[in-house]
Amino acid sequence: MRPWRAVDGGVLLHISLTPKSSRDEIGAIVEGASGLVLKAKVRAIPDKGMANQALIKLLSKSFRLPKTSFEITSGSRSRLKIVKISGDFKEISKTLETCVKLGSIG
Repeated sequence: MRPWRAVDGGVLLHISLTPKSSRDEIGAIVEGASGLVLKAKVRAIPDKGMANQALIKLLSKSFRLPKTSFEITSGSRSRLKIVKISGDFKEISKTLETCVKLGSIG
């Protein structure tokens, strides 16, 4: 099982975000209350969307995709988020699989 799935035009990625962390990083895949999620931490505070912006910046850097490829489709005011990554599902999924397998996310 994976915390992402194909949708028209890309991938939906389930993320559990921890704001006010000591550093920005993407961690392991863990079992959450609503299924598998990818853990992420950002230094930004959860005020006026700053943590969400930091998450998009982190994802963009980690997956080497433009920030415009990412959109928070659900959970903008919650720790549990669904992020749509626009692009080719096979390519995005391959990148996610490689990063998770190698532990090179972050």
